[in-house]
Amino acid sequence: MEKRWNILKADSAKVQLLQDALKIHPILCELLVQRGIDDFDAAKKFFRPSLDHLHDPWLMKDMKNAVDRIEAAFEKQEKILVFGDYDVDGTTSVATLYQFLKQLSPHIDYYIPHRYKEGYGVSKIGIDYAKEIGINLIISVDCGIKSIDLIAYAKELGIDFIICDHHLPDLILPPAVAILNAKQVDCTYPFKELCGCGVVFKLITALAQVHDLPTETYLRYLDLVATAIAADIVPVVDENRTLAFFGIQKVNENPSFGIKALMELAKQVPPMKISNLVFAVAPRINAAGRMDDAKKAVQLFIEPEYQSALAIASLLQQDNLDRREADTSITEEALEQIEMDPTHIHRKSNVVFQSHWHKGVVGIVASRLIEKHYKPTIVLTQSGDIVAGSARSVLGFNLYEALHACRTHLLGYGGHFAAAGMTMSFDKLEDFKAAFEIAVAERITEEQLTPEIAINALLPLDNISMNFYQIISQMEPFGPDNMRPIFLAQKVYDNGYTKLVKDAHISFNVTQGKNSVKGIGYNMPQHIELIKSGEPFDLVFQLQLNEWQGTQSVQMQVIDIKKSDLT
Repeated sequence: MEKRWNILKADSAKVQLLQDALKIHPILCELLVQRGIDDFDAAKKFFRPSLDHLHDPWLMKDMKNAVDRIEAAFEKQEKILVFGDYDVDGTTSVATLYQFLKQLSPHIDYYIPHRYKEGYGVSKIGIDYAKEIGINLIISVDCGIKSIDLIAYAKELGIDFIICDHHLPDLILPPAVAILNAKQVDCTYPFKELCGCGVVFKLITALAQVHDLPTETYLRYLDLVATAIAADIVPVVDENRTLAFFGIQKVNENPSFGIKALMELAKQVPPMKISNLVFAVAPRINAAGRMDDAKKAVQLFIEPEYQSALAIASLLQQDNLDRREADTSITEEALEQIEMDPTHIHRKSNVVFQSHWHKGVVGIVASRLIEKHYKPTIVLTQSGDIVAGSARSVLGFNLYEALHACRTHLLGYGGHFAAAGMTMSFDKLEDFKAAFEIAVAERITEEQLTPEIAINALLPLDNISMNFYQIISQMEPFGPDNMRPIFLAQKVYDNGYTKLVKDAHISFNVTQGKNSVKGIGYNMPQHIELIKSGEPFDLVFQLQLNEWQGTQSVQMQVIDIKKSDLT
């Protein structure tokens, strides 16, 4: 698939000032300025994270109300229920708050709604369960900000609510005794992009201060916070970057039994990076809620014995294998459905349906289909007596707006710019497909239908060195708004040692002037003829460390290749 190359710019005056202050390579200064780091103090804070950089939890609106209500519950020996979502952010949030509160009161329980029986967020079944077991206070984590009617219902039953959430609030808020959410319009908390587990971390920090507990009583959960940050794809800047930095440090030095067990089963060894959490640890946690019951994930994190944690992690491992199998088979069936339709080449969207597809993986499958056919995509399946599914967008296209235009064909829908879910009756399926295609075609541009690679800087091969790589490594942890840098090398040549490995991967050996650099390009055999042609070509790549027989060197991980423009 042809990709657009977009070379990002940086303010040259700011780059020069930063280089004068830091005395490092100008390309590194470009990368920093692109990230909003344009003076010595900002760079020092960026390269030397400290727990002192974390913001005061009491700056968050309603923090005092939340702490006071929890303290009152402790004094009256009231029962508290921690209620969370079934994904990574939700289950780590529940495990963190549940364990911390258990240190202060024996009357703590937790609840995770069943994805298919109850749906997302606060549920009536959950509130009724809370009433049944005598709960006086529910603390919802990673959900609740939209649950106006349900929280009003809980209030009628005599159950108070504290909401810890990070999703965007509506104008009307639920009738909770306290709402901890930095995105509230009148909340002056200085950082707005915490994940759910991050909000919980602020709450337990405040509670620890009230009880004069040592910092270890809340810092011990940083590995769970880092896992939630990694999985929830929140910006890895400011407080999130600090929490992720020290959380990954804990993962590598002294992980909780749950994280350690998942690492063992996923064959992950230190040093772990945020990418290891994203691609190896998080999917195993998520799989519990996708394929079965997410309560297992919470149980994994609260187990006091390693062998018990390992046994539960094995169940999540099996859930993940089942998820992967379903994901692979459904993706193959969906691709066949798209490609058997002769009109698909001209369509601006893809909508596929099969009644037997597993509801838990349709969102993942939609993302996989976009990798092959880059268009807004919806994957639908049967859910009871209706059709339900997930949608994923392409860069820059407002998916929610397109769905809103088709609302007359839907029973319900929700989501945001890039991802959404919807339900409809069977008799509306074909009408919806037609309406969605029209809605997308009217709004999408040709540019949005071509995937883009955002390139941070031109990098001549003679600038690639171990020192250059080590400074880039200090920019970790990488993630949204602080992505691993992507570079462009222009007019390079094959030096005769480039070869195809296993008929799929290219082992690079390229020259530019007098300089030669090695690299690897995964799953790009179609480019081998261009490389061997003797003509110059351009490479888009990231830098990585290669270790061979005890020797370390910096190499390229190639992302894309094009013939050089010789004009």
